[in-house]
Amino acid sequence: MGNADLRSLAAIEEVSFAELSGAVVAVDAHNWLYRYLTTTVKWTSDDVYTTSDGTEVANLVGVVQGLPKFFEHDLTPVFVFDGAVTELKDDEVQSRREQREKYEDQLEDARAEGDAVAVARLESRTQRLTDTIVETTRELLELLDVPVIDAPAEGEAQAAVMARKGQVDYAGTEDYDALLFGSPLTLRQLTSKGNPELMDLDETLARHDLTWEQLVDVAILCGTDFNEGISGVGPKTGVSLVHEHGDLWAVFEAEGYHVENADRIRQLFLDPAVVDAPEFDTDLNPDVDAARAFVTDEWEVDEEEVARGFERIEESLVQTGLDDWA
Repeated sequence: MGNADLRSLAAIEEVSFAELSGAVVAVDAHNWLYRYLTTTVKWTSDDVYTTSDGTEVANLVGVVQGLPKFFEHDLTPVFVFDGAVTELKDDEVQSRREQREKYEDQLEDARAEGDAVAVARLESRTQRLTDTIVETTRELLELLDVPVIDAPAEGEAQAAVMARKGQVDYAGTEDYDALLFGSPLTLRQLTSKGNPELMDLDETLARHDLTWEQLVDVAILCGTDFNEGISGVGPKTGVSLVHEHGDLWAVFEAEGYHVENADRIRQLFLDPAVVDAPEFDTDLNPDVDAARAFVTDEWEVDEEEVARGFERIEESLVQTGLDDWA
């Protein structure tokens, strides 16, 4: 999910939704969806989102509950879906898989013991984005006329480059890696209550007297999703080392450090695999009735569980002037 140590370096401030009105946000879809998925599973009875054949689609509840925030504040979301997992991320993926397997074992024990609180907590921690979850999410977004883009690799990288090229106003992700991928402005906390956070790349670089390339070097020294950091090197030490020696290679030479595949990791952040995003219409025309039928009839989600979410979408469309959406 990105190097959380970067938060201590990042220039982040709360921003009101009023200041964001009219903006277009490239949303890291897997990041956004996973947060709503885990929250839904943790706090909602599974019979609400489980079909008669046993398929779980808690994601549909999460999408209907999460999308109104964009519409209500006149934000246009563009959802960017991950592509292939980057080879250099294999160790991180394996680590997450092993952790999920541990939670699954604990979940089995909690169920046997009848510990409902532990079961709810562990069910949320064992969630993964299945093909069904991704496909049904995409179908629902399309019915609501929300643009969807497929990244060739990391979704946050695609979102960051779109922001850098001016195709959108902001990248939207909880992942601090958006800084390393060069997103000028990134919105965080889009899945939380209250106002979002704005993460500013230029302000971050100015605050620490670094270039973008040097910030990436600091991150590699501290550790990223693609490499282990140097033992004993945290953000402050990393900045000091780069200031003293100039760049990652000079730090390696002077300090005797080594990071396997450092050149490839550096290039991955500075020139990530992305696609030329197609043009998309920001004047959305959602088919709310079709979306509601898709969720409640086709996928058998409890109608009461998503009723308020769809109502909020309808109300926001009227408030923002799209009262001819029906």
